[in-house]
Amino acid sequence: MTENNILDDRSLDTLFRAARTYNGWLDKDVSDVLLQAVYDLAKWGPTSANSCPARFVFVKSKAAKERLRPHLGAGNVDKTMAAPVTVIVGYDMKFYDQLPKLFPHTDARSWFAGRDDLIRQTAFRNGSLQGAYLMLAARSLGLDCGPMSGFDQDGVAREFFAGTDVKANFLCNIGYGDPSSVFPRSPRLGFDEACQIL
Repeated sequence: MTENNILDDRSLDTLFRAARTYNGWLDKDVSDVLLQAVYDLAKWGPTSANSCPARFVFVKSKAAKERLRPHLGAGNVDKTMAAPVTVIVGYDMKFYDQLPKLFPHTDARSWFAGRDDLIRQTAFRNGSLQGAYLMLAARSLGLDCGPMSGFDQDGVAREFFAGTDVKANFLCNIGYGDPSSVFPRSPRLGFDEACQIL
């Protein structure tokens, strides 16, 4: 990387410093084309052995939102129902079946098949990374995000991933955030509190 590749302050603010978790949303549609563009950007983020275990369901229609509603924690219902889109970020426990396509230069599938603990760790870790990449991609394309826990993971998996090996990880509302819905900025740990250089 050269100095020419360093993002300017405006871009860094968009992705990190000024980015906030939104709890309210403007009544503005997010097009299917834009959702595809978000994924097409996020998919380039690295995962171990290019495993790409994340699976995304973009819950957008009123009918789909009603399917999601019963599985939401009480504090997450109103903001989720009002959001233009809620992304269910899942991870596929059979991700390794795609490795002949995604990592074709060696038999990477054999690294995972039958190794349940490694499968679980790899799917969850890398699926979580891909969920974060999706959020950064959404922000870089002008959208705001509201990631959430506070839902019934098993219920969501039964409702949206039935008949598959996909498990639900977290939810993320996306759209155009209402600035009045953000809480005051919470502090973060300083470098010396969270980091070591050895």
